[in-house]
Amino acid sequence: MRTAEVFDASEISRALTRIAHEILESNKGAEGLLLLGIPTRGVPLAQRLAQRISAIEPGVSADKIVGSIDATMHRDDLNTGKLRPALPTQLPESGIDGRTVVLVDDVLYSGRTVRAALDALHDYGRPQAVRLAVLVDRGHRQLPIRADFVGKNLPTSAEERVTVSLSETDDADDRVVITSPAGGDE
Repeated sequence: MRTAEVFDASEISRALTRIAHEILESNKGAEGLLLLGIPTRGVPLAQRLAQRISAIEPGVSADKIVGSIDATMHRDDLNTGKLRPALPTQLPESGIDGRTVVLVDDVLYSGRTVRAALDALHDYGRPQAVRLAVLVDRGHRQLPIRADFVGKNLPTSAEERVTVSLSETDDADDRVVITSPAGGDE
C-alpha cells in the first residue's frame, strides 16, 4: 500500500476558513443559517465552521447555529451489519423549519450518506434550503448529489481510500491521507 498526505492541519484549517466565508456569502450573512454535521467527522467539522462563522459575523453564537444529524437509520445498507451504532441527533431549540441548513461531512463519495441525511432531515421539519459542505469530494457518485462547498476536489480511483483524521475524533493530528494499492507506476 502507498500512502500520501494530501491535506495537513494547516491546509484543513485554511479550507474550513474559506468554506465558512463561502457559506456566509452564499447565504448573504448568518441569518437563518444552521450547520448540521453528519457523524462521525462531519460533527467536529460543523463545529469548527460554526466557530469561524461566529468569528466573522459579530453577534452570531456558534452553539446556536450548529448541531448534528444522524442518518444511520435512513441508510440503504442497513442489512449489511457493518454500520456504527446510531448517535443522537442534536438540533438547536429553534429547529430547522424555514432555515438554511448546511449539511457538513468529511468525504463525499457515492452520495448515499448524504441521501440518508436528507431523509433524516425530513423527520425534523422543513428547511427553507439545504446545502452541502464537504472537506473532500473524491468523485464516484452513485446518486445525483453535488456539494455546494468543497475544501478539496480529490479525483481518486475506486481502489483508493481517502481517510480523514481529526483531533476530536481520532486522537491524531488533523490530516487527509489517500491510500493506494501497491503496484501501478511505483
